Amino acid sequence: MQQKYHKYASLTKIDNQVLQNKTLLFNVEETLLKSFSMFPYFMLVAFEGGGPLRALVLLIVYPFMCILKEEMRLKAMIFICFFGIKKARFTIGRTVLPKFFLENVGDGSLEVVMRFGRKVGVTNLPRIMVEGFLMDYLGIEDIVGREIKVLGGYYTGLLDVGVVNDEQEMIFAHIMSQSQKVGICCINKCFQTPPFTYCKDIYYVSKDDKKRWNNLPRDKYPKTLIFHDGRLAFMPTPGDTLVMFIWLPFGFILSISRVLITILLPYQLSLPILAFIGLRYPTSMPLSLKHIHMQHTTSSINKIPKGMIYVCNHKTVLDSIYISYICRMNCSLLFYGISKLSAFLSPLNTIALTRNREKDAAIMHKVLRQGRNIVMCPEGTTCREPYLLRFSPFFAEISDDIIPVALQLNVSMFYGTTASGMKAFDPFCLMMNPWPSYYVQFLDKLPEACTCGSGGRTKFEVANYVQDVIGKALGYKCTALTRKDKYSILVGNNGLVN
Repeated sequence: MQQKYHKYASLTKIDNQVLQNKTLLFNVEETLLKSFSMFPYFMLVAFEGGGPLRALVLLIVYPFMCILKEEMRLKAMIFICFFGIKKARFTIGRTVLPKFFLENVGDGSLEVVMRFGRKVGVTNLPRIMVEGFLMDYLGIEDIVGREIKVLGGYYTGLLDVGVVNDEQEMIFAHIMSQSQKVGICCINKCFQTPPFTYCKDIYYVSKDDKKRWNNLPRDKYPKTLIFHDGRLAFMPTPGDTLVMFIWLPFGFILSISRVLITILLPYQLSLPILAFIGLRYPTSMPLSLKHIHMQHTTSSINKIPKGMIYVCNHKTVLDSIYISYICRMNCSLLFYGISKLSAFLSPLNTIALTRNREKDAAIMHKVLRQGRNIVMCPEGTTCREPYLLRFSPFFAEISDDIIPVALQLNVSMFYGTTASGMKAFDPFCLMMNPWPSYYVQFLDKLPEACTCGSGGRTKFEVANYVQDVIGKALGYKCTALTRKDKYSILVGNNGLVN
C-alpha cells in the first residue's frame, strides 16, 4: 500500500470531526513519552518484582548490554527482569509503572492522540508492562505488544513471538475492515515495519517536536492518579540507581540507628539527635492550641485527666509518633492492622482495636479518662498523592475535644508505605531516606458548633468537616474513596489484616 508522509504538527490543523472517523496506530514509547529509555522501566520491574539482588544484576550487566543492538538489548533485559517471576503475582504493570509512565508523557503528543476516535497502541515492551497505563489511565484498549512465555505459571523471560504475530494480524484485520483511513504517529523509521505498513497516512514526530513538549500536568491526566504502589520514589535511571545502591549500606545502618534512638532515648535527647542525622520535622501550631496544650499539662499535674483526640491524615505508620514527639505529650496509638514488629518497636502505647464499635468505643473512652491523648487516622489507610480519602466518622462519637492535624511527607528515595509488600518494613524503608521530611501542622480545635455533643451535628457532618479543614490546609482534594477502594485497585482485596 502506498503511504503518504506528513509532518506531525499538521495533525493539530485537522478538524476534530475528521479525526474521530479515523483509527490511529501509534508507537507508545516514541509517540507519548517525552524522553524514553527502556532501562528505568525494566529496573522498576526488577526491583519491585524480583528484589534488590535482581535489580543489582541488571545494573551491573546493563553497560555490557549497551554494546548490543537495540532488539538484543531489549530481549536481554526482559530475560533478566522476568525470569522466574510468578505470573499470577505480577501486578507491577498496573500498580507501579503507570505513575512513572504518566510523569513522562509529553503534553504535545497526548492531546493529539486523544482526539482520534479509535486508538491502537503498539509497543516494543512486553504488553504486561504497558497495558495498565494505556487501559486504566488513557482508555486505550487495543494494544499490540510482546508476550512472554509462561511455564508452570512462571515467566521464562523468553518472548513468545507467535502469540504477538497472531494478535497483530487479528487486530489489524478488524481495523482494516472497519476503517477506510488509518492515521499513525511515530518517530524514526518504525513506520517502515509492520504493523505500520498497513497505514495509508503517516504522521511522524521529530526530535525537535519533543524538545518543545512539557511534561503533562497532573490535572491534565485523562484519569486521575490517586493510588500506586512500590518502594522506589524516584525514576531509576542508571545514574540514580547506582547512587541508590551505593547509599543502601549507609541507609540500612542509618535506619536502624534512627529506630533505636527513637525507642531507647527520651524526647529531650532523641529529637536533637534525630534532627542532626537527617530527620526533618518542621511544625506550626496556632496560639489558641498552645494555650490548650498548657491547660492540658496543668490538668495532668493537678490529676484532672482530660484526654484529647488528634485527627490527622494518614501518611505512614509513624504519623502518631511524630505528633506525640512534637507535642511532647503522652499519646496512645490506636490501630487495626499494623504489623506486630511495628507495634513492638513503637515508643508509644499501642492499643489494638477490634472493629467492634461498642468494644472499641469503650477502649477509647477508658484511654481518654486516664488523661492520655489519642492519635487517629480516620482514612484507615495511607495515600501518597495529594488527596484525602473518606474519613470514618467513628472518632466524632467519642469526644468533642478534637484537634485536626495536617501532615505532609517528602521522601527522595524510598516510600515508607506499601499495599502489597511486607508492612513490617515500612518504618525502616522510610528511615532509609537520606532526609525524610515530615511537616506537621496543628489546626485550631474543633468549634463546639461543629461537634456531635455540644453542636448537635451528625457524626458524618463532623467527619466531613474535619476532612475539609485538613484538605484546605494541605491543598489536597477530598474524595469519597476508602481503604477498600485502594486495596481493591492495588491488591484485589479489602485491605483487612488479621
